[in-house]
Amino acid sequence: MRLFEPLKINNMELKNRLVMPPMCMYSACRQDGGVTDFHLAHYAARAIGQVGLIIVEATAIRPEGRISNECLGIWEDKQIEGMARLTKAIKEQGAVPSLQINHAGRKAVTKDNRHLAPSAVAYNDHPVTYEEMTSRDIEEVLDAYREAASRADAAGFEGLEIHAAHGYLIHQFLSPLSNARDDAYGQDRSLFLNKAVAAIDETWPKDKALWIRISATDWLEGGVTPADWIKWIKGLPRKMDMVHVSAGGLQKASVHPYPGYLLPLAAQIRNGTGLPVIGVGFLDEDQLIVQALEGGSCDLAALGRELLRNPNKANDLAWRYGRPDLVTAQYTRAYKERM
Repeated sequence: MRLFEPLKINNMELKNRLVMPPMCMYSACRQDGGVTDFHLAHYAARAIGQVGLIIVEATAIRPEGRISNECLGIWEDKQIEGMARLTKAIKEQGAVPSLQINHAGRKAVTKDNRHLAPSAVAYNDHPVTYEEMTSRDIEEVLDAYREAASRADAAGFEGLEIHAAHGYLIHQFLSPLSNARDDAYGQDRSLFLNKAVAAIDETWPKDKALWIRISATDWLEGGVTPADWIKWIKGLPRKMDMVHVSAGGLQKASVHPYPGYLLPLAAQIRNGTGLPVIGVGFLDEDQLIVQALEGGSCDLAALGRELLRNPNKANDLAWRYGRPDLVTAQYTRAYKERM
């Protein structure tokens, strides 16, 4: 069963195909972007529960790039120590730690910060004033990507995910619905993404896994499409090791999610790029998870809210599908007694 098969992505060795995707916890309670005891317990619990790959939540590369004031950050060196404690906790419990780096752009709702965007185009009804990024702003953010990747490496993360989805800054540059610039960044909407990847490539080791999270579609007329993404991914200055396929987030759209609703997009990106993909999207049902992997829709399955509800989901799957040897040793008696 592919669910329990190991997988090697670059030099990152995963014991199974289950992924904890990045989910904001809004728990950097000192508002300094620093790791707290909550983060240590939260991620270690899923590692104990036998998740193979943990992608730590969207972590800001600059203070104004936080989604909220309570989001994690990696914009300065003093944040490395807390991140190193986090990677150590995850590794000690048997999972692989990776980090998603992000700039929220116009979707940031932080206080006392500028709200930067490719163009001064409003996001839904956000009560903020947007600033179109100057050339200097763009260069400073690109520098921040470079430095964030270096800090992530120093903290011991084994994988790095570039957040280019859900309507955040890179996605804002890519979509014609949010990028109305008349300079080079508007003429070639993928230019900012390409420069961000090139900057990251300068400091993120070649033998460490690097991948991208995408919104394969905006669910809106005139927005980005899977065909756009296939072209952009193939043209990146560093080849991605895999693609994490999501959708939407740029503006409100009429879409009605259901279990597995994003899997066709994952399969399309997988077939079009030839790269491994992480599938996501209400993968809550055991049979759906198995079928997604066995049928080739995706190479890894990300369980978001399901892992918030049940940190031991991987243990449950191992017991149900005849692999009691994979259940966390300290928890096996719970399964023998109840299942």
